[in-house]
Amino acid sequence: MFEFSVVGGTAARDIIGRTRQQIVREVRETYLTHHAGDSVNPNSYFLRFPDKPDSRIIALPAYLGGKHDVAGIKWISSFPANIESGVPRASAALLLNDYATGYPVACLEASQISAARTAASAVLAAEELTGGRSARRLAVVGAGVIARNILEFFTAQEWSFGEVVVHDRSEEYGAAFTQYITGELGHTARFEAGLRSALDGADLIVLATTAGEPYILDPRTFSAGQTVLNISLRDIAPEIIKDAQNILDDIGHCMTANTSPHLAEQQYGHRDFIAGTLAEVMRGELKPDPGRPVIFSPFGLGVLDLAVGVHVLRHARESGEAVDVEDFFGETRRW
Repeated sequence: MFEFSVVGGTAARDIIGRTRQQIVREVRETYLTHHAGDSVNPNSYFLRFPDKPDSRIIALPAYLGGKHDVAGIKWISSFPANIESGVPRASAALLLNDYATGYPVACLEASQISAARTAASAVLAAEELTGGRSARRLAVVGAGVIARNILEFFTAQEWSFGEVVVHDRSEEYGAAFTQYITGELGHTARFEAGLRSALDGADLIVLATTAGEPYILDPRTFSAGQTVLNISLRDIAPEIIKDAQNILDDIGHCMTANTSPHLAEQQYGHRDFIAGTLAEVMRGELKPDPGRPVIFSPFGLGVLDLAVGVHVLRHARESGEAVDVEDFFGETRRW
């Protein structure tokens, strides 16, 4: 009852690396559990700093029912300036709580967990929205940690690509990522310095940047038949959102914090451009529209962190990679 474990980032990444297919299944099941109402996922709380307007630390509390019956909170920072020093933008910790007693049972390094649940969500959406596991051309905008994880999950799910086109403002990062895709993941890949050139002709697009406001502004950027995974949430102008078929992971959460769909709501005064949620697609209640670009915008739900965190913790305890902290609780009896 009073066991408390710590799982570090190296162990978490190793476990994720050998169980990616299981994690996609966990994320799929979690979306359906959340859709059924067996969860509590309050709004995230953003801690911002007056002298660092682009930086934030976010608290994501949640409860996930179903087979898990666990509560917890992820505390994740996003400091985009880190990348100028070659340091990842995000760092995080995840605290899991036993639902019966409320006692915390584990603390996990969570940047790996957060990246994995984001990547699994993206790949799951790609499969549900395209109906397969192949693309003639995949365009990836952004060459950071999230993009790398997404490509690793695509590979674990045995996707095939005619080619992968990488675009990043930094040619150095873009070239390194391209080399990783080719050398480590086995896909044909090339770097493209021009954003429009990278996007044109791609049937599947991944946006995984640190953008704080829209930079994709031309309403003609996306075309019918393209599936856009709007993972970084703020890349696309409201004018483009309005004319696309928009599928979100959770409407209430995604329509906050000046995401691209939220900006469209503010500009046009309605939500008529939202078709529904990914869970509705999975349940067969919503079909992708081949006559318009399909844009998937996932806010990133705390319940996904819980599901992947429990998965990592279970494997870490089974393999001996978790570190148990004896006497973590100073008092375990009331008297």
